[in-house]
Amino acid sequence: MHRTQILLDEEQYESLAREAQRLGISLSELIRRLVSRYFQDQHALEQGLEQIVGIAKGTGEAVGREHNRFLYDKIRL
Repeated sequence: MHRTQILLDEEQYESLAREAQRLGISLSELIRRLVSRYFQDQHALEQGLEQIVGIAKGTGEAVGREHNRFLYDKIRL
């Protein structure tokens, strides 16, 4: 484990201290958990984005150039 120092403003410190006390854990443990959760969330977001890559590949029809036809069918603009 590595030791590090950070500077927190008063409100940040008090909020973290209250939450740590409520959970019955040290301030250090709370910060470790928050950092871990942040990176887990980032990984989950990246995984989610990878799942939608290519979702709109289509069939090759000219939907870009003729999008009004596909959106509005018989309506002429």
